[in-house]
Amino acid sequence: MPVIESSLTQLLLWAIIGYGLGSIPFGIVSARLFGLGNLRVIGSGNIGATNVLRTGKKAAAALTLIFDAGKGAVAVFLARAFAGEDAVQLAGLAAFVGHCFPVWLGFKGGKGVATFLGLWLALAWPVGVACCLTWLATAAVTRISSMSALVAAASSIVWAVLLSYTGGAVLAVLLSLLVFWRHSANIARLRAGEEPRIGKKSGS
Repeated sequence: MPVIESSLTQLLLWAIIGYGLGSIPFGIVSARLFGLGNLRVIGSGNIGATNVLRTGKKAAAALTLIFDAGKGAVAVFLARAFAGEDAVQLAGLAAFVGHCFPVWLGFKGGKGVATFLGLWLALAWPVGVACCLTWLATAAVTRISSMSALVAAASSIVWAVLLSYTGGAVLAVLLSLLVFWRHSANIARLRAGEEPRIGKKSGS
């Protein structure tokens, strides 16, 4: 956990900025740009790249992935340019929360995987790269997006310690718990053997 060096006002400001960036629903924006209609009534209704991919528009899914990851990274980079490490981590956490619970959508957002990876790439790139590789390796073996997300999230705690970013270990735990919480329905389907594989158009 980083040393608290910023004032309460500064921390509040960066929490608001991070949340504001994270709450931009790029999945819905890209779906409309590509003429896919209302993403909330397509597939699982989720606003993330995985659900956009179920429409069959890979370009729209890629755009969503890039911008969802980017908003987490931008929140971290902005905070790092103007504030201390405590504000940086808070901005990243707030961006993740903003994606999962955007005020504009009645606090019903995505599951935050792309934003999670993006903020880690900006916060501590070796940890971010390790998490991305963990996601890819798990996806290659299981072909299940949610399983890949869960393994990558859990691994971030280990990577933060092994790759000498111990100051981010508490953040890694908090983010991982949120990822698991947002994937509670997926975990239930995984246990039942009913979770769809990557590329299928049904499920969540």
